Amino acid sequence: MTGELIIPADAPVDLIRAAGGVVLRDAGLGAYEVACIYREARGDWTFPKGKLDPGETFEQAALREVLEETGLHCDITRFVGTTSYVHRKGRPKIVAYYLMSVSHGEFVANEEVDELVWLPLEKVREHLTWDRDQELFDLVVTLPGLRAEAS
Repeated sequence: MTGELIIPADAPVDLIRAAGGVVLRDAGLGAYEVACIYREARGDWTFPKGKLDPGETFEQAALREVLEETGLHCDITRFVGTTSYVHRKGRPKIVAYYLMSVSHGEFVANEEVDELVWLPLEKVREHLTWDRDQELFDLVVTLPGLRAEAS
């Protein structure tokens, strides 16, 4: 797999650590689609993510959260980057994201996620609610082998 993300020792003591995935599937002819999730409770389109459990690595949390929220068993391809922001409850939060490929599974709506759509790369950015997710996706489309532009 990839190297583990290290949080500096001087990080805020109340920092929320989370991880998630930008999940890709092969759409044929060298094209890819990305899973975007809709959370009705928050009224947003985003990528699957969630908080680390005690003793869990960022990679372990990312795989677990993607499975819990989407029903998809995935493999990590590489580290993409992080987003950081102030959580809605006022605490600082960092989310480490990994590019993932689906090995198997099927989405079923659940307590956290109401809908999952597969979008071609060129449609993902405009579908995402949060600027931070759009900026993260800008990093994804620059990765070698992906055919799209972040527009």
